[in-house]
Amino acid sequence: MINYRITFVAVAISIFAVFLLSACSDDDSSSSGTSAVSTSNTLQTVIDRGVLKCGVNDNLTGFGVVNSAGEFEGFDIDFCKAVAAAILGDASKVEYVPLTASARFEALAANEIDLLIRNTTWTASRDRDLGNDFTAPTFYDGQGMMVKAASGYDSIESMSGTTICVLQGTTTELNLDDRFTSSGIPYTPLTFETNDPLQAAYEEGRCDGWTTDKSGLASKRAGFANPNDHVVLAETLSKEPLGPLTRDNDSEFYDVVQWVVFGMMQAEESGITSSNVSAMAANPSDPGMARLLGVGFDGGEPSDFSFGISVDFMQKVISQVGNYGEVYDRHLVPLGLTREGSLNALWTEGGLIYAPPFR
Repeated sequence: MINYRITFVAVAISIFAVFLLSACSDDDSSSSGTSAVSTSNTLQTVIDRGVLKCGVNDNLTGFGVVNSAGEFEGFDIDFCKAVAAAILGDASKVEYVPLTASARFEALAANEIDLLIRNTTWTASRDRDLGNDFTAPTFYDGQGMMVKAASGYDSIESMSGTTICVLQGTTTELNLDDRFTSSGIPYTPLTFETNDPLQAAYEEGRCDGWTTDKSGLASKRAGFANPNDHVVLAETLSKEPLGPLTRDNDSEFYDVVQWVVFGMMQAEESGITSSNVSAMAANPSDPGMARLLGVGFDGGEPSDFSFGISVDFMQKVISQVGNYGEVYDRHLVPLGLTREGSLNALWTEGGLIYAPPFR
């Protein structure tokens, strides 16, 4: 009997010791931020700082560029503004951090930015290996190839032995190699870290083709003195769903970014715009609209989704930035990227722009 008691006491002490060790370990991990379960709370950091740090492109017309007034503008820029409006109530409270394609993930991982919205493709390896969380895509794209119209190239198969300009450290570089190598088409990649020297090389004839997302090619082609001298081949080489990224295991901030994106999509579907959002909030036509705008319906209380921000956050987003369609029309339609018949149309019109219910 004594042996059983001794064994029981020993086991109890061991369990208690493991418990204490685990508790100490959790405390240490929380202070260092190195535990498997992240203790990061970017939402509170942004609220305390009063500014959202958003990693962006500064040289891609339509998506992220610095205009002649020295201001950032573009499709991706507006989603940064939307997140700031939701969290801080003011779309102007954004610090834009220009990043190259090869530096963007390190900047997010190192907490140099809160959020990355820089025409970035959602892939399995980026989701898993880099410690990122992707929200719903804001733009469905695909990789293409631009050539000079006078070159005579009319397909990828016709480009044997050519030199192709491509940004290094991107899925574009991998897709290029997959397409040419799998088809047995010899080629030489000419890689660059940023678009300016790449574009110069293309215009100087140092490469025969320029490959990137078709949206990017449309953006650059529109900026040429003679756009008709350049052709984007018909073939689409890949699926490129583009959207915002947050850090893994940062769920409060992720939820806000995710539902801001969904809210802008739902606002378009519901016919809520920057010009009528105040009237819609004052007299919502149905409970779903009331929930989206954070107001009560028919004398009821507003729904609180417990995102840690104001319940009427989508009113601020829509009034200051607009719904998804307004943002798209403002920045991408002028590039020739029309929505009709594309994946970027609303789901009710045959596209993939779709928001889960606000309830």
